[in-house]
Amino acid sequence: MIRRRHRFVASWESELQELALTWNKRDIWETHWRGRVVQEINYTGFTIWQMMWNDLMLRPLRTAVAVLGVAIEILLILLIVGMTSGVIAEWAQRVEGVGADILVQPPNSSIFLGLTSPVMQETAGQQIASLKGVDEVSPVLVAADTRTMDLIYGIDFPSFNSLSANGFRFLWGAPFSGPDDVIIDDLKASTKHLKVGQKISLLGHEFTICGIVYHGRGARYYISLKTAQDLVGAEGRVSMFYVRSTGDTDAARQALLKILPGHRVLSMAEYLTLMNSSNLPELRPFIRSMVVLGLVISFIVVLLTMHTMVMERTREIGILKALGASRFEILRLVLQETLLMAAMGTAVGLIATYSVRAVLKATTPTLTILISNGWIVRAILLAVLGALAGALYPAYRAARVDPVEALAYE
Repeated sequence: MIRRRHRFVASWESELQELALTWNKRDIWETHWRGRVVQEINYTGFTIWQMMWNDLMLRPLRTAVAVLGVAIEILLILLIVGMTSGVIAEWAQRVEGVGADILVQPPNSSIFLGLTSPVMQETAGQQIASLKGVDEVSPVLVAADTRTMDLIYGIDFPSFNSLSANGFRFLWGAPFSGPDDVIIDDLKASTKHLKVGQKISLLGHEFTICGIVYHGRGARYYISLKTAQDLVGAEGRVSMFYVRSTGDTDAARQALLKILPGHRVLSMAEYLTLMNSSNLPELRPFIRSMVVLGLVISFIVVLLTMHTMVMERTREIGILKALGASRFEILRLVLQETLLMAAMGTAVGLIATYSVRAVLKATTPTLTILISNGWIVRAILLAVLGALAGALYPAYRAARVDPVEALAYE
């Protein structure tokens, strides 16, 4: 709270009003000096935040642009990271839901199962099943529909269904009854409004939906293994094996490594540990690029906004300096206004992020957006730093304004 007492000629009151200062209380009385009426004004209750708020509200459009720039940075960072993390986390949960303990892939394969080529011999499953400590083995061919980018599992239904204690939970329909049958999960069926008996096209081939199952077991589409091999030209080959041990997962894994040297053999716990965006070098440059893009947007928008504001308020800054404001106080004033805009932009950005996530969740149930508290804090810090960086030059320029030249500025 600041209490200041100044004498102004009556005509100066309009000049003060141009500063858009808010005063909670004004006591005015008149005195006479050399035949002229002079008003003595006692201002109390003034705060620097009131001054900043009114300065921003005098230029609502420009303030809104700056706030929007900060909000876009928050929205961009949280949505991109949230979508990336959500898709990876959701995929890891679906792989875990298959019910296997161990995942066997060919050498130099990717942990993204959709990128694993079908190069393993299907007959290797018999060798794996003969090992002590192995309870169940299921060969899987993973194919991607280039038209829809959906992943499709070609499975041996009996063995794949036996990996988990409960197996598939059919909501409607039944297992395969022919080579052209397809099973889909409930989320995909809900999104595309599909029902049992409908025809759909996958991998350039027409299938009939024979069953709809509860989601969470690897892929969203399942066709017979033999049909998948014929469609992708991989007769007798598979992409990977899901293996369930009898209890000692580590011993079973070591036995698999001995008969399949060079292959990627991961326990499910190891696979789930790897499946996060921070452990995937392929995604790091993408996430960093999005973060930098958000910073650049916030920096440029705030820089242009504050630079224009300083130019428009040159006369006001001159009056403040004439009243005794130091360079540091002017610098602090501009930076505090920037912080206020950054806070407003952060609030708008968070509201927009959660609103967009709610809309996407309602329209696309298969899309998972995972927004962590850690990334929320990072996004806020980056938004504030970007805004302050953009305001540094305008603040420095305002602090160096000469009061005499500023008062003569039109």
